[in-house]
Amino acid sequence: MLTGYFARKGYDWWWHSLTAIDHETGEEKPFFIEFFTCNPALGGDEAILGQLPENQEAGIKPSYLMVKVGCWGEPHLQLHRFIPWNEVELRGSAPFSIKAHDCYCSDTVIKGSVSISEKDAAAHPEWMCDAGEMTFSLIADKKITYNVGYGASSPLRTLQAFEMFWHVEGMKTAYTGTITLNGRQYDVTPETCFGYADKNWGRNFTSPWLWLSSCDMVSNLTGKRLENSAFDVGGGKPKVYFVPLNRKLLGCIYYEGEQYEFNFSKPWLRSHTLFKSYETETQVIWELRQENSDVVMETHITCEKKDMLLINYESPDGAKRHNKLWNGGNGKGNIKLYRKTNGGLRLLDDISVGHVGCEYGEYC
Repeated sequence: MLTGYFARKGYDWWWHSLTAIDHETGEEKPFFIEFFTCNPALGGDEAILGQLPENQEAGIKPSYLMVKVGCWGEPHLQLHRFIPWNEVELRGSAPFSIKAHDCYCSDTVIKGSVSISEKDAAAHPEWMCDAGEMTFSLIADKKITYNVGYGASSPLRTLQAFEMFWHVEGMKTAYTGTITLNGRQYDVTPETCFGYADKNWGRNFTSPWLWLSSCDMVSNLTGKRLENSAFDVGGGKPKVYFVPLNRKLLGCIYYEGEQYEFNFSKPWLRSHTLFKSYETETQVIWELRQENSDVVMETHITCEKKDMLLINYESPDGAKRHNKLWNGGNGKGNIKLYRKTNGGLRLLDDISVGHVGCEYGEYC
């Protein structure tokens, strides 16, 4: 999506998150893998890092492919590998693919490696990452999609009207493969990965920034696992043609083959959302009430801070505005889904959710 204005001031990322199983102990570990591209028209033989003091002073914008990987839980970490644009092979049209050295990402294959020594991590704060080593080789089968509504012919997309765009190709994604983290092997299977894949692009990030998603859903009414279900919510304060729309979210729940959407950019849905996110000493908490003309969805999610990390990005203009962006992969909570009736509300299901991808932060 980095064409026109976005080629010189834009980012485009492909995000994958999942749970893997320790090959020796059988314990769960949640992971993320992201291919993040920035300002390709400004690139060349070297990766240009926006947080270098000399680049900050000279007003030089960043430009690179960043392969961003890591894990949540105890311990948690994020690792960044920066690759210059002249070493990147990119196919932007379908079927999409991006390749640089041993790192490769397409709609179905994700593989590569990132290795950062303790010495290099300490010597390069502009890398914004920890130390460690992770290799990955995965096949992705995207089961449930949420199309937010920015089709190829949409004027909002063609005119690059939004500050931050979003498309969820794999609200439920079955991954198969292996991950090796600091010498330990983790196995990834469709049955236990509770996988997710999405794509964001634009010229800046929203604040507040909220994201919640899971396909690990069990009905408290029947006790049965909801195999054909997932939910996803994102947004905070979108901007259209630089005009902010305060406290707006996009999202949906796909409930056993039926999709219920809450989307402010589709006025015919008559969507309305109330949300808050806050911290305690040990947790980050999300509380949401979303409704459209047909249903009401009430969501309560918590995630332990000890399992989360403060995830790092710089904007295409070189600023790092999010310095307290909580990010996790093993949140848990509850969803109550109601059908609107003439007399009020009828409970469709009371759902326990686990392995929740979760995020919240504001500029600070």
